[in-house]
Amino acid sequence: MEQLNQISAIIALSMGVAWASGINLYAALLMLGLLGSSGNLVLPPDLQILANPLVIFAAGVMYLVEFVADKIPGVDNSWDTLHTFIRIPAGALLAAAAVGDMNPAVSLAAAIVGGGLAAGAHATKAGSRVLINASPEPFSNWMASLTEDAVVIAGLWTALHYPILFIVLLLLFVVLMVWLLPKIWRGVKLVFTALISFLRGGRNGPPEPPDLKIPKSFPQLPGNPGNGG
Repeated sequence: MEQLNQISAIIALSMGVAWASGINLYAALLMLGLLGSSGNLVLPPDLQILANPLVIFAAGVMYLVEFVADKIPGVDNSWDTLHTFIRIPAGALLAAAAVGDMNPAVSLAAAIVGGGLAAGAHATKAGSRVLINASPEPFSNWMASLTEDAVVIAGLWTALHYPILFIVLLLLFVVLMVWLLPKIWRGVKLVFTALISFLRGGRNGPPEPPDLKIPKSFPQLPGNPGNGG
């Protein structure tokens, strides 16, 4: 039973940091670093660097930057696009580091699965934000951003204290993500198609009416007074 708890704790931590990285990387790094430095969490050897004060400071600064950027419609989409090249590799690296000193094959497998999980979480967040930003009011954007931050913190806390529960919830998230992603990206495609059509219409102006040339004279029909009939 103790071995099962240890395995579930490793899986929950490795997949938890990967999943959280896909949503808000800096919040995950900051939370793990603060827990590790305060002694409330014993980090695996390869993750102990997160407890370094310099790393905590850098993660805190970037979290504040993302906290602001994530609340501005349009800016959050650009931020998500840029972080496609940051969150996914970071999720893979953190997942591999979280398994500790194990067989290299285990670390590689954790990196592969963790990278895929981070990619899925990132795609779900980025795609849903495009749809949310289609509405003119900013409140839904703020609510989504605050909810994402809360979910990351609550999810990592659950992974650390209730690993089996987190694994179950993560599996449900993956099922929901697989079902939801095609619908999200169909909606994203419609949004960008409408935006491109709007921009083209604004640039080219409204279509001009066809040039109808009216002939100067018409043939006289029988019975027309002009024909003398």
